Amino acid sequence: MRTTTRRLALAGVGAALLLPAGIGSALAADGDTNANLAPVALNGVPASGTAMASVRGTTLTVTMAANGLLADAPHAAHIHFGAEARNECPAASDDASGDGTLNTSEGVPAYGGIVVSLTKTGDTSPASGLAVDRYDTAPGGAIAYQRGSIEVAPEVAQAIVDGKSVVVIHGVDHDGNGTYSGSTPSDLDPSLPTEATDPALCGVLAAAPSGSVAAGAGGTAVGAGAQDGLMLLGGGLLAAGVGAAGLVARRARASA
Repeated sequence: MRTTTRRLALAGVGAALLLPAGIGSALAADGDTNANLAPVALNGVPASGTAMASVRGTTLTVTMAANGLLADAPHAAHIHFGAEARNECPAASDDASGDGTLNTSEGVPAYGGIVVSLTKTGDTSPASGLAVDRYDTAPGGAIAYQRGSIEVAPEVAQAIVDGKSVVVIHGVDHDGNGTYSGSTPSDLDPSLPTEATDPALCGVLAAAPSGSVAAGAGGTAVGAGAQDGLMLLGGGLLAAGVGAAGLVARRARASA
């Protein structure tokens, strides 16, 4: 009977030890990536920026900073990915219309479609790609963005970790008059001028070097916190499993 009791107890502990491992496999797409945001070819934006995406399972935290954008105007920003895309920023050769600028659609062969809308509030799905009332308006030409708890599909999380996704900030003042204007309609929404949606800055999210610091405040700390949270969760499950094992053992002794 003692042998049976010991086996039951060990089985309970073994099951407890397997719980964190199961969680680990479910959250396999973990990693930190960052990007240097540079002006999109042909669009001539005198701006630059950085971005970081921290992935924990299917949960994403994004920090982003940029300067030199059109001030006090909405700048839609997204993470792009496409299985058939080149997974890079567009080149001058992507100007299919030959008009000397690049619109969003002309960049799709390079960076793919929208997979995450980097809105300040509310929905972050591709459906919010043009929700201009929920994007940063770049006061003084600068963006300082941070948002966590963004849920994405597993394939999107994996693409980000694998360095196949691209951050794009939109909004270009082609004619330099300080506002979105012009007679050319947006390829995404004809009610908007193309300046409002043309890509301004672009950067590929690549694996972050160990110990790197995110653009904006606390990007790396957020990632570390997520890891600590997983460790605490695993520890709690382990403790619960050990407790259950003890209960099994006590019941086995009582029945003996």
